[in-house]
Amino acid sequence: MTVNFAASALLPTPWGQFTIYGFEDVETGKEHVALALGDLAGDEPLLCRIHSECLTGDCLFSLRCDCGPQLQCAMERVGNAGRGLILYLRQEGRGIGLLNKIRAYALQDSGADTVEANVQLGFDPDSREYQICKPMLDFFKVKRVRIMTNNPLKVEALQEMGIDVTEIVPIHTGANPHNESYLSVKIMKLGHIKK
Repeated sequence: MTVNFAASALLPTPWGQFTIYGFEDVETGKEHVALALGDLAGDEPLLCRIHSECLTGDCLFSLRCDCGPQLQCAMERVGNAGRGLILYLRQEGRGIGLLNKIRAYALQDSGADTVEANVQLGFDPDSREYQICKPMLDFFKVKRVRIMTNNPLKVEALQEMGIDVTEIVPIHTGANPHNESYLSVKIMKLGHIKK
């Protein structure tokens, strides 16, 4: 898998001044970004998050998921550490795309859980792929990470691509009445780490 680096620019945020890097997946044409803060070089494991795009949670403040709060928590942690990297991948709705995600939401409104809805639409419960992370991490010469995640599949994917995962840093941001069932399903059916 190959990515082309497009450009970088300063990105001031409430949690610090990041640098945003743009990448294009040569195969798919999808555009991904990385948010970097501080000196990424050295042998010390880098605090890192792989975050899949969630328009509804990240930008529209949906309470149906925990994506937006997780992204903000990761940025705050990196800001507090003074050093870290967030890979923001364009794979909406666990890889099914925005319109299918809305279709899945409609099925959930009728009683399906998040996994059942994806399957009813003809998709895997989680269609995301993480191979794109390898050339992005290679760009930054990152070999060892402390990964902020609750998802064991992300850890396995990093290890399979030769990245040394020295620590799993859970990223729980709290439940609300709109996402309690969703969070339970992620634990029960997708194997996510409990709080």
